[in-house]
Amino acid sequence: MAIAFHSEDTTFDIAGHKRAVAAWVRAAVAEEGFRTGDIHVIFCSDAYLLEMNRRYLQHDYYTDIITFDYTADSVLSGDLFISVDTVRANAEQFGVVFHVELLRVIVHGIMHLAGYKDKTETDAAKMRERENHYLNKRPDDLLTHVKHS
Repeated sequence: MAIAFHSEDTTFDIAGHKRAVAAWVRAAVAEEGFRTGDIHVIFCSDAYLLEMNRRYLQHDYYTDIITFDYTADSVLSGDLFISVDTVRANAEQFGVVFHVELLRVIVHGIMHLAGYKDKTETDAAKMRERENHYLNKRPDDLLTHVKHS
């Protein structure tokens, strides 16, 4: 199965880093006890993700990620729509570098596919622990040279 990266309504791309990010994601999926199915990471603009949020979830607000889960049995599959605009703003707000926040959002989506929730404080704390766990396992140079303009 495949991990694929796409862009919608943005020029953002992680060209040159796709294999490394995919390998990092596969390792997280395996550690969570799943096999990797088809995972699509779609980078998009705030406007694009807002429209998806309205259309598919009936939410009228900006967000950094929307995850569509197609996981079946032990095969983790889904679509991760990520607003590069919101990731950039969150990185600035939280005082972290862009590529680390981007990786956090990617693995956040993967954890949703693995069954983690984040609606309660307890669930959100567990989700954050898993995110931090996998961020600490990333290669030091993963995405460090990605342009995010």
